[in-house]
Amino acid sequence: MTDSTTHHRSLPRMSGLARAGAVGGVLAIGLAAWGIFDSQRANATLEAETTENAIITVATVKPEPESQSDVLTLPGNLQANYDAPIYARVDGYLKRWLVDIGTPVKAGQELAEIDAPELDQQLRQAQADLANAEANQKIAGITATRWRDLRSTDSVSKQEADEKISLADAGNAQLQAARANLQRLRELSGFKTIVAPFDGVVTARNTDVGQLINAGSSAGRELFRIADTRVLRLYVRVPQTYAALMQPNLMADVELPDRPGFKYQAKLASTSEALDFASRTLLTQLIVDNSKGELLPGAYAEVHFHVPGDESRFKVPANVLLFRGDGLHVATVGPDNRVVLKPVTLGRDYGTDIEIVHGLTAQDDVILSPPDSLTNRMPVRVSNPQSAPAAEPAAVARS
Repeated sequence: MTDSTTHHRSLPRMSGLARAGAVGGVLAIGLAAWGIFDSQRANATLEAETTENAIITVATVKPEPESQSDVLTLPGNLQANYDAPIYARVDGYLKRWLVDIGTPVKAGQELAEIDAPELDQQLRQAQADLANAEANQKIAGITATRWRDLRSTDSVSKQEADEKISLADAGNAQLQAARANLQRLRELSGFKTIVAPFDGVVTARNTDVGQLINAGSSAGRELFRIADTRVLRLYVRVPQTYAALMQPNLMADVELPDRPGFKYQAKLASTSEALDFASRTLLTQLIVDNSKGELLPGAYAEVHFHVPGDESRFKVPANVLLFRGDGLHVATVGPDNRVVLKPVTLGRDYGTDIEIVHGLTAQDDVILSPPDSLTNRMPVRVSNPQSAPAAEPAAVARS
C-alpha cells in the first residue's frame, strides 16, 4: 500500500519536470530563431546602408547654348597696304640722298641720285654708233637708188643691183638697232635718279653718300623701303573649327597693346580659301582704315570677330571634363539616375568655362567635378545644382 501510494505521488512530479523541459526547449529554439532573424536583419540593414553609402552624390548643370552672337578673339599682324623695297637699276656710287626714315613722299618724288660714269660712257658710245649707222645707211640708200636706175637700163646685172639694195636694207636695220640701243641707255640712265613708286612713308634707308651701288636685288641690297600706311592689311589665322564663319564683310574689333582702351574697326576682305596643312588654320585678310596714322605696320593686334552663335555649341564649366584613354568625355546623368559618359569635342577655352562643339544636347544633366572613379552606368544621387560648391577650373588647352 505504501509503495503504490508513493509511486502514484511521483507521477505528477515527473510530468511537471517534463513540461518544464519542453517549455525550456521551446524557449531555447525561439531564442535561437530570434537570434538568427536578428542577425539576418542586421546584415540586411548593413548591406542596405553600405549600398546606399556607395552611391555618389553629384551636382549637375545644364549646358548653356551659344544661340546669340559670340566674339572670337585671335592674334593678328598688321601690314602696310603697299610695302616695297627700293633697289638700284644701275651700277655706280651714291651721289646724294634726299629723304630719310619717316619722311612722307609722293609718287615720283626723287629719293636719291647715283653717279654712274660707266653708263654715261656707254651712252656717249651709243650716240656715236647711231651717227655712224645713220651715215652708213645714207650712203647705202643712195647707192641702192643709183643701182636701181642702172638696172632699169640693163646697165648692170640683176645680181649686182640686188646686192646693193640688200646692203641698203641692212644699213637701215643697223640704224634701227643703234637707235634702240641709244634709247635703252637713255632710259637706263634715267634710273640714276631713284624715285618713289607710290605715295607713302620711308621706313628704311640703307645707303649713304659715296657707297658703291650694285644694280638689282640679287647683287645689291635695298636702298630704301617705302610703305603706304593709309590703309593697313590685317592677317589672322583662324582655326579650322571657325573657318566656315569667315565670310566677306564680316566685321571685327581690333585692339593693340600700345594703345589700350582704343578699338579700331576692321572688315574681312578675303581668305586664302585653303587651310594651312601644318597648322590647320585659314589665313584671312582684313582691311583697317589708318587715315589718321595711329597704327603702325608690323604691330601685333588682338582681333575680336563678331560671329553668329551656333545652337549646336554649348558652354559648360571647365571642371566637367573627364580624361580617358580614348579621349575627352563628359559625365551626364540619365533618366534612371545612372551615369552616361559622352565623348565630346572641345572648342574655345574661356578660362572658367569651355566650349563643347560636339557631343552634348541642351537636355543633358552634366556632372560637375566628376571623380576619376566614375564609370558608365554607375548609379548616382543628384543633389541641388545650386548648392554644389564651385570647383577649380580644369586646365584645358586653348584651341
